[in-house]
Amino acid sequence: MSEESETPFDSIEGSYQYVDMLSEAIVEARRDVEAEVALAEKENADRRKQGLLLVSYNLAKLEGHITTSRRLLNDLRTLRRVLMSERKTARAVVRATQA
Repeated sequence: MSEESETPFDSIEGSYQYVDMLSEAIVEARRDVEAEVALAEKENADRRKQGLLLVSYNLAKLEGHITTSRRLLNDLRTLRRVLMSERKTARAVVRATQA
């Protein structure tokens, strides 16, 4: 059986990297939308500006959710490392007492 991940979500690290890339894409999209808002403002396109402001608001909410997800994934990675280290330490203690 292969140990390689088939999707980015097969491991916590893969998921973290995916969420990190998604966060970067959201930041870039927000910059683009802000530029479009400024352009719509110059052109006095109020309806277009309102739509773009709604897009900007939703991107800001999404960015907050992604930031929370990234923090949770980081916590899970840290906890896994701590737990795996404890298991390794416990195994070493058992082996030392058996010797």
